[in-house]
Amino acid sequence: MTNKHISVLISGASIAGPALAYWLARSGATVTVVEKAPVLRTGGQAIDFKGETHMELLRRMGILEEIERRQTGGTDQTVIDSYGKRITVMPGWFTGGDLEILRGDLAEILYERTRDTCRYIFGDSITSLTETASGVHVTFEKGAPRTFDVVVGADGIHSNVRRLAFGPESDYVKNMGHYYALVDMERVVDEPVMYNEPGRLVSIGGPKAPAFFCFASPELTYDRYSVAEQKQILIDAYRGMGWRTPEILAKLARAKDVYVDSIAQVAIERFSKGRIVLLGDAAAANTLGGVGTGLALVAAYVLAGELSQADYGTAFERYEETIRPFIKAADSNNAGPFLAPRTRKGMWLRNQLFKRRFLLSSMAKMGEKMAGGHFELPDYTSLRRPASTTKSAPVVAPERGDASSATTSATF
Repeated sequence: MTNKHISVLISGASIAGPALAYWLARSGATVTVVEKAPVLRTGGQAIDFKGETHMELLRRMGILEEIERRQTGGTDQTVIDSYGKRITVMPGWFTGGDLEILRGDLAEILYERTRDTCRYIFGDSITSLTETASGVHVTFEKGAPRTFDVVVGADGIHSNVRRLAFGPESDYVKNMGHYYALVDMERVVDEPVMYNEPGRLVSIGGPKAPAFFCFASPELTYDRYSVAEQKQILIDAYRGMGWRTPEILAKLARAKDVYVDSIAQVAIERFSKGRIVLLGDAAAANTLGGVGTGLALVAAYVLAGELSQADYGTAFERYEETIRPFIKAADSNNAGPFLAPRTRKGMWLRNQLFKRRFLLSSMAKMGEKMAGGHFELPDYTSLRRPASTTKSAPVVAPERGDASSATTSATF
């Protein structure tokens, strides 16, 4: 078997997984992507790209123009007091990088570029991974068991692959003392604003989501798939907050799309174990650190390139050697205290920073470096040629935002 014809299972169809699938398909690999969600997940916060490396990578993928067409553009946010009076402005260029797009829009672009050359299975999940002499034997909740040459966990900070192959999440995920929430809800104000009280932030109409919350909290226990529980967390966390927060919480009851999670970091000694390897947030999440998406695309390119020209063991070693320095640089990055300072003095200092362009520019450049924005992309010749136009065996293709239209393959 040559590397050109390896079979790869990728868990996760958000950003890192489809990006890896794109490059692997170009090298001739047979790629299957399994996603627990029943449909392609749209919406979510804005994500950004920073630096010439990111721009060049998007050009090589042939998606730069489409991202530019759909870009949101950095949006200034007015920091207000409890009376709605302007205190300062968080500039859009600071939060938006060189190019900003909604996460769901990028996921859709990547899916459209890979659905004809890779096999997507929605509404299913891996239940076990057993490495054998010839590959990884994989069982699924719904689909029939199969064996793959390589399995990639690109399934986020709460990675199922990492849990099955490396151990429990508690061994690798560190809570940083803050939580955040993205809520698709009715508009409250016309212009993007953010309001703080010690340890709490509410942002409406800004670049991260229709409503964005961040609050300091000890570790919480809740069902991440229960909208009702997540709404209650926000109600409890923001009870008694000033400005128009009570009005916002009243609208929360009618919101259908609510996502609450901790600001956390993933720390793992090695990204791979045998034939199983981690990518993106599964390997090295730094939630809301502003470096995840760009670095995930760089890492996907490197992983695919190395797999295209070496055995999986050598490829995994080279991949880790290349990407690990960026992960180490981002380890100390914690957005929680910046977004929701625990004291009024901390709020004042943060607001003063917004008035000092030089310091903000320095922070932005540091973030660009951590995200791989200055990385020199290797030239993998095996990734240059166009992907095959031959479709893989049946693609389970969801319609945008319509769960009823997606079907689940039971046989792979």
